[in-house]
Amino acid sequence: MTTVQVPATTTNLGPGFDALGLALTLYNCVTVTSSASWETSVVGEGARSIPRDHRNLAARAVRRCFAEAGREPPSLRLTLENRIPVARGLGSSAAAIVGGLVAANRLLPEPLSTDRLLAIAAELEGHPDNVTPALLGGLQVACVDQGMIRRLQLPVPSSLRAVVAIPEVEISTEKARSVLPAFVPRRDAVFNVGRAALLVAAMATGATTLLGTAMDDRLHQPYRADLLPGFEAALAAARDAGAAGACLSGAGSALLALVTGDEEAVGGAMCTALGNHGVRARWLLLGVDEAGAQVVQTDAAARA
Repeated sequence: MTTVQVPATTTNLGPGFDALGLALTLYNCVTVTSSASWETSVVGEGARSIPRDHRNLAARAVRRCFAEAGREPPSLRLTLENRIPVARGLGSSAAAIVGGLVAANRLLPEPLSTDRLLAIAAELEGHPDNVTPALLGGLQVACVDQGMIRRLQLPVPSSLRAVVAIPEVEISTEKARSVLPAFVPRRDAVFNVGRAALLVAAMATGATTLLGTAMDDRLHQPYRADLLPGFEAALAAARDAGAAGACLSGAGSALLALVTGDEEAVGGAMCTALGNHGVRARWLLLGVDEAGAQVVQTDAAARA
């Protein structure tokens, strides 16, 4: 038996569209156990909606890892214990993919390299921004260059914590991407380049007072705002309550506020603003996960 713990992730952080990702202290666990036949079970978040058949992302990742190693996978039972909400922009799919890959890799007599696991994860996910921090932890800058993932981990000011408002509204990544335009005005692209650069500099130097400006965005948030009633009001409420900066978490529907204090005020303000627009929500206070995916239990006898 092998169990892998994988953190939730939030991406974009406003202007860093498909390039920035941050691992958070909320976790899913993927457990693989020898079995007479392939089985998948899901408990917790997504238990009613996540498929148990060949479409299951963790199962696909396990099979892909064995195939990459040139080995036939044994029959396995997969147990997914999920705490990361589904379709909220908090990396639930990335956690499933990374968990399956790391668990399967643990079973191989000659494990794949971390770089290879990352490349497979990005291919299965479609982009590297979620899977990179899910696998490696921390704040990651990642992009694809000629089929290779180029990435660098940035420091996160120790004073920062994440307040995440989680609406009851689900937004699939596919739906969130479908509302984005094929082209954007040059002024908006320039706007985002400046904000993304400022965000990286603010994180690297600890200049948290600049995050309010640095986390602004014109590439994706304005087009996704209509998918979540009260979106703009909730971000404004977070800033008014003392958040250093606030944005949509990934493709949504969760909202992310980075704070150095007043966590309850910020979380409550976001949920109240969403509630005023007919959207029920809860909030969580999370830290930054610096470890990424971790094997927390293993049985050496289970190796293929």
